[in-house]
Amino acid sequence: MGTVRSKDGTIIAFDAVGEGQPLIMVDGATSHRAVNPLGAQVGELLRDGFRTYTYDRRGRGQSTDTAPYATEREIEDLAALIDDAGAPAMVCGASSGAALALDAAAAGLPINRLVLWEPPFIIDDSRPPVPPDYVQRLDDAIAKGRPGDAVEVFFTAAIGMPAEVVAGMRQSPFWPAVEEVAHTIAYDGRFVADTMAGKPLDKDRWATVDVPVLAMHGDGTEPWLMVGARAVADLLPTATLQVVKGENHGVEADVLAPVLRRFAESG
Repeated sequence: MGTVRSKDGTIIAFDAVGEGQPLIMVDGATSHRAVNPLGAQVGELLRDGFRTYTYDRRGRGQSTDTAPYATEREIEDLAALIDDAGAPAMVCGASSGAALALDAAAAGLPINRLVLWEPPFIIDDSRPPVPPDYVQRLDDAIAKGRPGDAVEVFFTAAIGMPAEVVAGMRQSPFWPAVEEVAHTIAYDGRFVADTMAGKPLDKDRWATVDVPVLAMHGDGTEPWLMVGARAVADLLPTATLQVVKGENHGVEADVLAPVLRRFAESG
């Protein structure tokens, strides 16, 4: 385990395993090392050829936080990790972490390849978009000291779960752990709300991304996530699409790791 200091002083905690090409794993909303083993498992499977970094995004797990929040601060966090790992790095983002990875590459970070697992982009009528006040509702719930309400907004508005199902989930053992990072859900909301509004992706947002990009989705995932991954592959000239048999939004490490290895070794 190690730490890096981001540009604004935030301490970002990480684990690194293996030797070889730097690989940074970027989690989506609410995830961090204590609750999501995917990055660590991928690192173990790739340790003979990669130095894989898994980290707690700011405000989660063992990383600190610094107000006010801005997407640029998360890009700076990733820059500090790449600097520690040794540039250039391959970056693999899952769910909303895929959007963060794209934004980081567009900002000019020394990234040589991008892997995007099921970016949560709602670009058509395959499911309802997030409401226009999504981020404001999250911020209001946190300001009122009601993190559980923020989590409920996330599960219903962003993930699309029925309200009655989420009401039952409030009694589940995992709920307190999600409440602990509820204030960070709005962080992700700020850089994915526009991509979850039911409209085509902005052609200019990632126009500067010129490295190889692999957009992926499982063939067992929700249709709107398939559409989103395909849209990225269509939008970026350097992107290709891969459909992974038998997988859904929660991809398994033994499926993802060999795909990452092949992509890194491709021309």
